[in-house]
Amino acid sequence: QVQVMESGGGLMQPGGSLRLSCAASGSTILNIWEWYRQPPGKERELVARITRNGMITYGDSVKGRFTIYRELGTNTVYLETNDLQPEDTAIFYCRINAYTPATGYQYYWGQGTQVTVSS
Repeated sequence: QVQVMESGGGLMQPGGSLRLSCAASGSTILNIWEWYRQPPGKERELVARITRNGMITYGDSVKGRFTIYRELGTNTVYLETNDLQPEDTAIFYCRINAYTPATGYQYYWGQGTQVTVSS
C-alpha cells in the first residue's frame, strides 16, 4: 500500500517562506510527484510537478516564487514557497504516481497540509 505524507504547513506573515515536504512509502518506483492546492471555497489546482526524469512544471500563479525539488536517494519531494501572500492560503496536497506489482501505476493523494498567510 502506497502512503503519501505531507508536512511543513503553518501560519506565515505575507512575504514569508515555508518548505513543504512530501514523503512516499510503499513503493520504490515513483514516476511523478505533484503539489496541488485548494483555497477555501475554490477548486483544487496544480502548483508544481516534477517527474522521475527531472522535468518540472509550475502553475502560472507560483512561477518565480515556488520551487519543487527532489531529495536524491529518498522518496521525498519538497516545495519551497517564497514571498507568500494571503491568496496562497490553501490546503496543499501531494499526489504521487507510483508503481506496485499489485496495482501497476496509480495516483495516490496525501491528506494535505494547511498553509495560512495572514498578518
